[in-house]
Amino acid sequence: MRRTRLASEGKALLFTLPAMIPLSLFWFYPLGYVIYLSFMEWDFMSPVKTSVGLDNYRYLFDNPEFYQTLRVTLLFCVGSVLPVMVAGLGLALLLSRKRKGGAIYRTLIFSPWVTPTVAVSIVWSWIYEPDVGLANNVLHALGLSGIRWLEDPNWALISVLIVTVWKSAGWSMIFYLVAIGNVPPDYLEAAELDGANGWDKFRHVTLPLISPTTFFLFVVLTISSLQAYDQINVLTQGGPAGSTRTMLYFYYLSAFDAFQIGEASAVAILLIVGCVALSLLSFVIGRRTIHYS
Repeated sequence: MRRTRLASEGKALLFTLPAMIPLSLFWFYPLGYVIYLSFMEWDFMSPVKTSVGLDNYRYLFDNPEFYQTLRVTLLFCVGSVLPVMVAGLGLALLLSRKRKGGAIYRTLIFSPWVTPTVAVSIVWSWIYEPDVGLANNVLHALGLSGIRWLEDPNWALISVLIVTVWKSAGWSMIFYLVAIGNVPPDYLEAAELDGANGWDKFRHVTLPLISPTTFFLFVVLTISSLQAYDQINVLTQGGPAGSTRTMLYFYYLSAFDAFQIGEASAVAILLIVGCVALSLLSFVIGRRTIHYS
């Protein structure tokens, strides 16, 4: 009996090896090495790595810039995830009904998502140009004064969020279109026979039935927002005055600008822990929401 079980476990291990080898090479080993580096002082060039224990983590938690970066990261998450989901759901509701040109509209709205973020950010940097950019020209045409979009600390993060939401809304829309299309028509007809109007049908029938999609988008978009880098690097380089410097950009500056690899590795570990914690929290909340909906 024991031999049979061992043989079965051995076969299972054999079948998982093709997946475990690249996973170990490109995930487990790099993660372990980053954890190791987070306890070291290293300038990325010297052959000597000096053990400093928890000093890298202590430095971060004693550094006011770290807390400023953490605040910006949380603002970026809230300011991008919720608007992307709301915009995606709104667009999906508009385009879920069969209408002339619907496929063209869906393609146009989705196209920013498949466009490289760097290219999108360069175009938006031209739009935000304070003197000849399209954004201020529109404001001037409405009789409003122009805005220093990427130069004003009060507007820089909002400007980056606009680009992020504009690029991601179409991706969210596609998932909601599929989810809304899978809502059984019988449920909607039964609600209508009970006297429900359009809003009641959406709130009591459609919204609960698409809650698994909402949960999935929330988790994926939250993790994606924590990893935002390209648009920030192109548009603001983390400025002005650190107003758009997120955790990932702080990691980049520590590693490749200041060459503090130990400090950067500590930031990376905290970022990974944050992603895992948010994912677990979202999973618990999502399961309860889906269970009781």
